[in-house]
Amino acid sequence: MNKTELIDHIAGEADISKAAAGRALDAFVGAVKKALKKGDDVTLVGFGTFHVTKRAGRTGRNPRTGAAIKIKAAKVPKFRPGKNLKDTVN
Repeated sequence: MNKTELIDHIAGEADISKAAAGRALDAFVGAVKKALKKGDDVTLVGFGTFHVTKRAGRTGRNPRTGAAIKIKAAKVPKFRPGKNLKDTVN
């Protein structure tokens, strides 16, 4: 499912226009990004939690040349599914 299909589904389920569904989805994504940037978690009970973890710096290899390169430490967003979502999928 891509973004357009998700907007169509939201519009149909919520009985709102596609434009309103698109704005709602964009607002949700923006709110999650803003919270994660501040270091907060976003928890949707029954669905899951968006959170940020720190990945340590490490040494990697350039696949083209085989030379060793240094990969910087980084913060990465992650999603941890909730029990209800896991049960729905299985």
